[in-house]
Amino acid sequence: MREFEHFPNLVTMFFTRATEKGEAPFLWHKSGGAWRARSWTETAQEVAALAAALRANGIRRGDTVMLVSENRPEFCIADLAIMAAGGVTVPTYTTNTARDHQHILDDSAAKAVIVSTAKLARTLMPAVLRSQASLVISMEPLRTMQDGQVHVVEWDGLIASHPGDVAACAAQAEQLHRDDLACLIYTSGTGGAPRGVMQHHGAILHNVDGGIDIIAEDFGWDDEVFLSFLPLSHAYEHSGGQFLPIGLGAEIYYAEGLEKLASNIEEVRPTIMVVVPRLFEVLRTRMLKTVEKQGKFPAFLLRQALRIGDKSYSNRLPLWDKPMQLLVNRTIRLKIQQRFGGRIKALVSGGAPLNPDVGIFFHALGLTLLQGYGQTEAGPVISCNRPKAGLKMDMVGPPLKNTEVRIAEDGEILVRGELVMKGYWRNERETDRVLCDDWLHTGDIGIIDEKGRIRITDRKKDLIINDKGDNVAPQKVEGMLTLQPEIGQAMVSGDKRPYLVGLIVPDPEWAREWAQAHDRPSDHAALKSDPDFQTAVRAAVNEVNKDLSVTEKVRRFILADEPFSIENEEMTPSMKIRRHVIRARYGDRMNALYKG
Repeated sequence: MREFEHFPNLVTMFFTRATEKGEAPFLWHKSGGAWRARSWTETAQEVAALAAALRANGIRRGDTVMLVSENRPEFCIADLAIMAAGGVTVPTYTTNTARDHQHILDDSAAKAVIVSTAKLARTLMPAVLRSQASLVISMEPLRTMQDGQVHVVEWDGLIASHPGDVAACAAQAEQLHRDDLACLIYTSGTGGAPRGVMQHHGAILHNVDGGIDIIAEDFGWDDEVFLSFLPLSHAYEHSGGQFLPIGLGAEIYYAEGLEKLASNIEEVRPTIMVVVPRLFEVLRTRMLKTVEKQGKFPAFLLRQALRIGDKSYSNRLPLWDKPMQLLVNRTIRLKIQQRFGGRIKALVSGGAPLNPDVGIFFHALGLTLLQGYGQTEAGPVISCNRPKAGLKMDMVGPPLKNTEVRIAEDGEILVRGELVMKGYWRNERETDRVLCDDWLHTGDIGIIDEKGRIRITDRKKDLIINDKGDNVAPQKVEGMLTLQPEIGQAMVSGDKRPYLVGLIVPDPEWAREWAQAHDRPSDHAALKSDPDFQTAVRAAVNEVNKDLSVTEKVRRFILADEPFSIENEEMTPSMKIRRHVIRARYGDRMNALYKG
């Protein structure tokens, strides 16, 4: 199993691993306060049964099936079963609105829908009734959701009535080719309506092969354990948190949610985690505040850990710092590593740019934080930092194995290889715009250093060009702002303007503490209009401005009415800000900053 086979498709890869692993535990979930596992054999039997049921209910090769579910074992089983039946999975965010569901159902022309809970079905079913889908499979009872025009069946009963033949299902799956469509993953839509990215089996297998190469060569391939908590409907978790573990023959635990993530990590003790930068920005802020409250000695240890970590990162740690390094290794670093389960090999950050200061912070605390780069249109992983290539937190590493990357004349990053999508579903115009001569035009600006490592400088379409023609990367400025303990979120603007202005969301915990210390009401509306509170936020912005060039400084700002969130559609489910939505809401007020 240590020699990665050239599998014809994702389903064959799964059945191969299931045969090798047998009764070993595979998919874990929390039930009744205890972790419970499905073995590889049990999972294979359920995949075969559900695939047989889908075929019996009219799903044919190439048909699309929408999957709406939180992370749980049934998600993985349904995904594999749809593909085993010859279908195409359309994984969909549980946070989608009824309008989002309607768009995806209509655009994908889904023939069936698999949904996990009655709560999700309440948002979904009105859209289903207006679509051409004629079958709904519910993982949990829906009861009142029955309707004459849609056939609603429950998961357990459906599988029980269609006992699957694993050997026959595996043999049938071998008819699928790497070039066949595996899934439609709808992009989050930071700039408009989501588009369906056509990922074929080979694109995801290419990512799996590249991921295994990194793990095997840089860390050693053992009995790996993954903790899955990013949405499986996102390409990053779908490939990196589901199919990569399958390729590795690893165990997958499904986290109970973000609020229980810390305790789940300590219980599960994962070896690899797929993460997003926002999580580590929040963790860094919390850790700094926690240590500050613990007193002088813990604060001293943290300062020493950061000092030594910064020197070791730069390969300039002198011999006289070795005793202090030994002390922090046995105290604060050991404690942090235990909080992460004690056997983490790597935390792989992707989905959005990682601020280098955040990466260096966790490196200093003894955690290996790798930054990956990619997009849904490329499997989604294009490159990843590797210890053997030399870790640089302001870079995203060399390309994955068998991946070509070059820089166009205008600085845009171009990618070629099996990982590149087939195109956008039913959207030739957009497909032709980004795919030229087999090269994917990523829309990202970057450079490649002498060691083949990629550095992303910004999104091509997000670049701010001021009234003097100077280019400003907004993500850099926003990332520096949110490192301040006073600032939770930020967006800057200034295209064709003389300077940058900002929209600031104060950190909620800091805002509450400030209100208590100054005997003020803690509700956001009162604080927003408080001149002293605004002055405190201004001081944080000024602190950032000290390290920015003249064109990057944030001259003026306003405070947002509420945090950016998925619920108000100002953030995507992968925690990126939706600039067009925020501009529509705050644009007039931000433009007014240039008049005062």
